[in-house]
Amino acid sequence: MTATRVTVVGDVMLDVRCRLAAPVAPGDDTPARITSHAGGAGANTAAGIARLGVPVELIARIGDDEAGRAADAELTGRGVICRLAVDPVRPTGRVIVLVGPDGERTMVSDRGANAGLRSADVALPTGPGHLHLSGYVLLDDESRPAGLAALTAARAAGWTTSVDPQTAAGVATAGADRFLGWVDGVDLLLPNEAECVALGGPVRLLDAADAAAVTRGSGGASWYSRSGDRHVPVDRVVDRPERPRSAADADADAITDADADSIGAGDGFDAGFLVAWLRGDGPGPALAAGVAAGTSVAGRRGARSSG
Repeated sequence: MTATRVTVVGDVMLDVRCRLAAPVAPGDDTPARITSHAGGAGANTAAGIARLGVPVELIARIGDDEAGRAADAELTGRGVICRLAVDPVRPTGRVIVLVGPDGERTMVSDRGANAGLRSADVALPTGPGHLHLSGYVLLDDESRPAGLAALTAARAAGWTTSVDPQTAAGVATAGADRFLGWVDGVDLLLPNEAECVALGGPVRLLDAADAAAVTRGSGGASWYSRSGDRHVPVDRVVDRPERPRSAADADADAITDADADSIGAGDGFDAGFLVAWLRGDGPGPALAAGVAAGTSVAGRRGARSSG
């Protein structure tokens, strides 16, 4: 694991977060606190990797709109090298995130420009590297060829590769065998527990990948490989900054345990785990790094950790 930089291929989204004050009342009004946040699984992971000091670029597609330009500027400000193709027709992707009282979320997504990702968009840089691919790219019929092209190019260049399936429902619709066929030969799969089940369990994952790191929410994370398994628990779910960077950040980060959510926690785990794994840390330390990064996101509003 000697990659000096990471290339992420995935989505850029605008998250419209609806924190429900009560269960949804069908056909009636449900009170909620509604805020907007930068999002997208690929963008979240790239931002997390940059925050940890590793060179990272993001390949994605945005719309020719204010949301796309804001995403480009925000990610660049975080240290991500953005290679964002601009779609002349479709808008930047958006997702409505319904956050329940327990902090878990249900998402209603419009991938927008992300669906238009093309093979020509995913030319990889020369030299050593690691490719991390968001499963959303593969699960969309239109963008799948671009995701497969990226995996093919990475293997040809001798890069290491990882894939996060991203959605159990999407995997179930596509079929486990099809999805595992698309990712066959990757070094690492990064599903959550529900996605692991949808793909047939740890043994089935290892038919396609060399190893898998499975997140289990408040239950921590587990490592599976042919040489053995490991598990790391979560010591603390909510992590707040002691010294916010500004008054605006202080207001954004001043949340209660009840207001914390799990949006982007899996993407944060991916970032923390990959940085540790790529520098050669063993499964235990890499899992711990992933859990720490994921819980730092889970303790805030929105999909990205501050700092």
